[in-house]
Amino acid sequence: MAGPEQKKPGWARPPEIPGQPTATTPAGSEFMADGWRVFKIMAEFVNGFETMAGVGPAVSVFGSTRVRESDPEYRLAETMGRLLAEAGFGVITGGGPGVMEAANRGAQSVGGESIGFNIKLPNQQDPNPYIDPDKMVTFQYFFVRKVMFLKYSQSFIVLPGGFGTLDEFTEAINLIETRKSQKFPVIMMDSEYWGDLYRWIRKRTLEEKRFISESDMDFIYLEDDPLKVIEIIQGYYPEGYSVNF
Repeated sequence: MAGPEQKKPGWARPPEIPGQPTATTPAGSEFMADGWRVFKIMAEFVNGFETMAGVGPAVSVFGSTRVRESDPEYRLAETMGRLLAEAGFGVITGGGPGVMEAANRGAQSVGGESIGFNIKLPNQQDPNPYIDPDKMVTFQYFFVRKVMFLKYSQSFIVLPGGFGTLDEFTEAINLIETRKSQKFPVIMMDSEYWGDLYRWIRKRTLEEKRFISESDMDFIYLEDDPLKVIEIIQGYYPEGYSVNF
């Protein structure tokens, strides 16, 4: 029978954390490392909640970091950020370059609240220069950052992007469908880019397979007109705005 020291296979050892006990230290060190990690997670939540406490209704804008200033997606995001700010919404982005920079830039250009939820990555994503200094939060953990996006957004606007953008999109529609979040409009902008995905969801998962219900589509929009996007968001809240959970 295996002794206590053999309870976990080698692959199950947690990675070493600088400054924290390692897998080679005495019994209980793994628990200590996880305990410190819990405090780090709590600190990120507290910092995010504190930063967002005084922010009014806000909209998160997602899209590719690889979009350049000369690209039409950049101009669309900048226009969207400006229109959201003029309509009284704070603009939340992931804090990085590309679409995020453009949306923050548009919001800041008209004096709107420009918020950035930056994330520490191996390639050291730097925050863009168009975030209000007191509205920038940097996260270590993706899941904490996702909670902030979901909690404080009156809408998700999903511009063309890659895996990260798809992740935020699917996370939102899943949590809304399972009623872990209040319903809010998730708007896919650029029908040429997102149209095939939108039609696949409706045709395959709804009409052919019935894996979702018709009501699971009534908060997902495919739209090209920035002014129409503002109308969708404003029309979705006849009784006023609130946080999602």
